[in-house]
Amino acid sequence: MTTGAQAAGSAHTAPHRGTGGPAGPEYRLRPPSEALDPRAVAWWRTQWLLAAAGPAASLALVGALVGPARVPLLTAAAAVTAAGLACAAAVPRWWYRVHRWEVTDDAVYARSGFFWQEWRVAPMSRIQTVDTVRGPLEQLFRLSTVTVTTASAKGAVHLRGLDRDTAAGLAERLTRITQETPGDAT
Repeated sequence: MTTGAQAAGSAHTAPHRGTGGPAGPEYRLRPPSEALDPRAVAWWRTQWLLAAAGPAASLALVGALVGPARVPLLTAAAAVTAAGLACAAAVPRWWYRVHRWEVTDDAVYARSGFFWQEWRVAPMSRIQTVDTVRGPLEQLFRLSTVTVTTASAKGAVHLRGLDRDTAAGLAERLTRITQETPGDAT
């Protein structure tokens, strides 16, 4: 729908007409009320650390084996490690403050992003499928992702970092609501 600065300026002024009733319900782009599970911070930190560990270890290994390039490669390994640690310390907390979600009887609301924040509203009448996904790290942290596929050119709405029981209940609720909601999901 709207991203970045546009979302901040139009959070309460950009209505979207749905498909219910004579004129359809009105969905306002607004901040969703639900926070992610706090374990999402540790999950994201682990992802950052793993993403930095591979390149840093590779640079350090090659630096240890190749004498003439030792100093530049070990310096690069140290820089990658420092950047990975800094990102792992700061970025997940920021993401936790930004990422929000909410499900009402009429729509799924989601806000995500880092520098470019995205606010999405998916009316129930437009939902096509609801899936839950748990990757290996998500399973370790007892988290799950709910993917709400809609008839939107923008693609699916992803609610990442949810408690696995919350995600399972949410998937069941969304399935029930969408079955009861008239619309063609196109």
